[in-house]
Amino acid sequence: MQETAGSPRWSIVVPYYNEEPFIERTVACALALRGPAFKLILVNNASDDRSEELCRAMLAGHPEIDVEFVFETKPGPSHALEAGLAHVDTPFVALWNADTWYPDDYLQRAESLLDTPGVVAAMAVDIYAPANHWYGWLTRVHKRNMAALMSRQTHTGTYGQSFRTEVLRAAGGPRSENWPWVLDDHELMQRVFKFGRSRYHADFWCMPSARRGRNAHVRWSLFERIMYHVTPYPLKNWFFYDFLAKRFAARGMRNANLRDRDWVEDDATLDPTKATAAALAFDAGG
Repeated sequence: MQETAGSPRWSIVVPYYNEEPFIERTVACALALRGPAFKLILVNNASDDRSEELCRAMLAGHPEIDVEFVFETKPGPSHALEAGLAHVDTPFVALWNADTWYPDDYLQRAESLLDTPGVVAAMAVDIYAPANHWYGWLTRVHKRNMAALMSRQTHTGTYGQSFRTEVLRAAGGPRSENWPWVLDDHELMQRVFKFGRSRYHADFWCMPSARRGRNAHVRWSLFERIMYHVTPYPLKNWFFYDFLAKRFAARGMRNANLRDRDWVEDDATLDPTKATAAALAFDAGG
């Protein structure tokens, strides 16, 4: 259960577009959070399903939760996150995805990492098996070690990024006019790194939907990923705004493309208990 004394220290921004099969589970994660009080900001990116209706029904029975419903018509997650950030008035902000499962100590662990001097971003490791499974453990340790070796690079998507709010705003926020393309979570961190460090921990994790592995039409190539890793930080602006921007523009990989759901015809992916390993842990009481 969240703390109730004083004003919330955290805001959780959840953008969503047609997430009816998944969003109730994510809202349930917020309701189960222990530790610091938070404000929940749900940003409807012009959905035409029952996502908002389901959220309102769930939260109607929880008057203890400070919640705001925001509507953003401009298509694309970065526009929705920008709209959500405008409603943040807390020292810390966590960016969540509406199809991701979060453990009940998520904000506690994020704040512990952000309390480290010089750390401005806490990055959750994404895992696709229960955290206590050998594969989940291996993934958590591997990502933590990779982040230690390549500390000024990004190893987590928007679903697992938490910030000091003042730094996120100073860096320009989730959306940049110079970057209308996909991979905006990596470009965002390129701007954030100018203000401080990010930090990972093997015990700070979340479970995104497994369906994300199907959206090849919005993913960068192996060559582009290698270039990202081998390009030194002083040249990262060149990498993003010259090298990668031209390649993404040629392929039409705009941020709004993330709304395309090329997985929805697979009935299994519409069932949250089949679409994420998180559901397995959740249903097993994990």
